[in-house]
Amino acid sequence: MENHEAVGPDGNAHALLQEPKRAGSAEPAEPRPRVQRRHDTERRLAHDVDVWVASASADGVPHLVPLSFDWDGEALLLATPADSPTGKNLAATRTARLALGRTRDVAMIEGDVEVLAMDALPRQLGDRFAARSGFDPRESGPQYRWFRVTPRRVQAWREVNEMSGRELMRDGRWLV
Repeated sequence: MENHEAVGPDGNAHALLQEPKRAGSAEPAEPRPRVQRRHDTERRLAHDVDVWVASASADGVPHLVPLSFDWDGEALLLATPADSPTGKNLAATRTARLALGRTRDVAMIEGDVEVLAMDALPRQLGDRFAARSGFDPRESGPQYRWFRVTPRRVQAWREVNEMSGRELMRDGRWLV
């Protein structure tokens, strides 16, 4: 993948990930081995800041929102108001589906959700989240909650030639 820089609204240069280079525009990139896909997924978890969070209400109404996260090697830590659609959905169903990356280089994570009050999280974990995301939900009032998502299933693929073998984790255990 190639990195380019773009100037963001803050006036600073930011690296942008581009789609994989292809020999010809009609040809997909060579498929990655599953071990490489796991490595790439773990790199995204360690370095990305935002994730798409899909949830549904108890009666099945879907909701999708981007949230900042922190990855501790076992789970993703998210924060959102408890009374937001996402907060209500995660607390009610205790499950979420997350998406990292672009449509042609995506990691899909299905996980179990643990809900924590702001003061229930050890301070160093809250500090780590704030440093990584640039946002400290502890300063936003008592309406915020922490949501800890522990992956139970992970899939990763770029294009149709990576659909086979896209499952990297099942039942909370890495397959590769």
